[in-house]
Amino acid sequence: MPGMGKVRKNKAKAPKKTTKAPKQHGGLWRAVRWTFGKTLKWGTVGAVWAVIAFSVLAAWYATELPDVEQAFNATRRATVTVLAADGSPLATIGDVYGRPAGLDELPKALTQAVLATEDRRFYRHFGLDVIGLARAMKANLQARRIVQGGSTITQQVAKNLFLTPERTIKRKIQELLLALWLERKFTKDQILTIYLNRVYLGAGTYGVDAAAGKYFGLPAARLSTYQAAMLAGLLKAPSRYNPLAHPARARARTAQVLKNMAAAGYLSPAAAGKAASRTGNGGPWAAAAFRSRRGRYFTDWVLEQVSGYVNPGDRDIVVRTTLDSHLQGLAEAFAGKALTKQGLRAGISEAALVAMTPSGAVRAMVGGRNHVKSQFNRATQAKRQPGSAFKPFVYLAVLEAGLTPETVLVDEPVRIGDWRPRNFDKRHVGPVSLKQAMARSINTVAVKAGEKAGRARVIGVARRLGLSGDFKATPSLALGAQEVTLLELTQAYVPFANGGAGVWAYGIEEIRDRAGNILYRRGGSGPGRVVSAAHAAAMNAMLSGVITQGTGRGAQIGRPQAGKTGTSQNFRDAWFVGYTADLVTGVWMGNDDGKTMLGVTGGGPPAGLWREFMKAAHAGTPPRALPGLAPAPAPEEDGPGFWRNLLATLSGNEG
Repeated sequence: MPGMGKVRKNKAKAPKKTTKAPKQHGGLWRAVRWTFGKTLKWGTVGAVWAVIAFSVLAAWYATELPDVEQAFNATRRATVTVLAADGSPLATIGDVYGRPAGLDELPKALTQAVLATEDRRFYRHFGLDVIGLARAMKANLQARRIVQGGSTITQQVAKNLFLTPERTIKRKIQELLLALWLERKFTKDQILTIYLNRVYLGAGTYGVDAAAGKYFGLPAARLSTYQAAMLAGLLKAPSRYNPLAHPARARARTAQVLKNMAAAGYLSPAAAGKAASRTGNGGPWAAAAFRSRRGRYFTDWVLEQVSGYVNPGDRDIVVRTTLDSHLQGLAEAFAGKALTKQGLRAGISEAALVAMTPSGAVRAMVGGRNHVKSQFNRATQAKRQPGSAFKPFVYLAVLEAGLTPETVLVDEPVRIGDWRPRNFDKRHVGPVSLKQAMARSINTVAVKAGEKAGRARVIGVARRLGLSGDFKATPSLALGAQEVTLLELTQAYVPFANGGAGVWAYGIEEIRDRAGNILYRRGGSGPGRVVSAAHAAAMNAMLSGVITQGTGRGAQIGRPQAGKTGTSQNFRDAWFVGYTADLVTGVWMGNDDGKTMLGVTGGGPPAGLWREFMKAAHAGTPPRALPGLAPAPAPEEDGPGFWRNLLATLSGNEG
């Protein structure tokens, strides 16, 4: 019996051993459940507090939201529209808003291009595109930089219409709140319409209609698929993809937008390829880009002066200028051609040209090789040594001191103190008249003449004719060692072309407001007579000799003309300033850093550029004599004149 009890006891214990594992499993499970419960509890509490904190923060920021009703009223800077003399537009500065257009008035390709590029899920989200935001975050993490944005069109409307561009948490929260408000207040079509009519598209334009007019000269309703894609491409970076300033970038961006439209199902790949091929010669923006680039240096010069004539305030104004679009096109074309043909070979990197009438009206202005790359105006801002182009003022001072063009001085070595001027060819010809010395640009005679006239008199003549430089009464004054601008130097030659009247170069004819009211109109004022008629005639005779038998022979255009070459020391600057009775033009060539050119003189490339421009500028106009000089003989008649003379001889009636 005792043994049986013992066996029962052992059997009773066996089941207890088999239940130990479930006890351990249950304890672990309870621990996991306890941990999960605590995490869920505190996570929920944290989330609730986060929501509360966000709500409080959002409510706080909501109190500082802008007046949304007022924000819908367009606010902009006043615009200044600059016109050429014939009324064609040169530039518009300021904010330009186009005509508001509804979605039904715009090409479908335009809205499709915008949606495909900016917000494909626009009609499916509530103002915040969670899926798009997650996709953008993933792409940015993979690229380790910002490659995609998650903002919806609704958010962009909120940001562009109501908020500042600052990047802060406060502005982002306000953007989200406003986006939600917009989605509740307006339909999707209304939000998209607001966006298309108010978004900034570069070059001072707001809205697709203004941009279409600026870039293509068309209303938005007439945009082609390619043009619509180009405008949509601007939304990413209006300045970077501006087709007027960066046509290659704009082309590449437009091609990407067309691919986006195909990927979104708006276009078939074949249709996208067909649209991409219809860019026209140089792109659909080529004509607008050409108009926009023409006369940019002149436009900058004019705009700097507007505030001196009127105070536009918040009014839009229209400035009609003196610029001749045809002459400006010629000037830019020939300057570019000259630099391309001779620049690299001769070490010339820049050129400038100014053409004006004998009354001082500027008809053309080239301030440099490329306005996009450099806005520095070498015609109005660069001060350089004129070299021998300054000599006309020396010889005018000598004439006013009592000498004549036939007065003879000796070309020989000259020494003034420690300074010894030399001729360009380092030779001397002995006795020579002032007229011959001018034509051959003999330095020693110019210095002698300047000393005879007196340095103070020479400076007085230069200032009287319009040069405002800080001239020093040094012996080298006669050789143009002191700096001037091309605009002033050209202006100073004008009294020779008009018979002695001083002028102030000008570019503005009149200024009106948008209603047509005249705010300013030029009255034709000037400094009056600055050179006697006799001395103007004598100077014309001397400067004509420069063209016919002197250093300016390369500038001949086959009509009465006069001018002067100039080359500064070590070939740093080369000039030619010349004129007819109709037009006065100055040309400068050189390098911005003053680097020496390869033997370039004023009688070389500058005279050549002057000749090409002036020949084209005078095409179809009759030749006129320079003031005080006899008119050129009329050309011999061909054909009918010969037969008339023959018939007269045969009939016995000669003459």
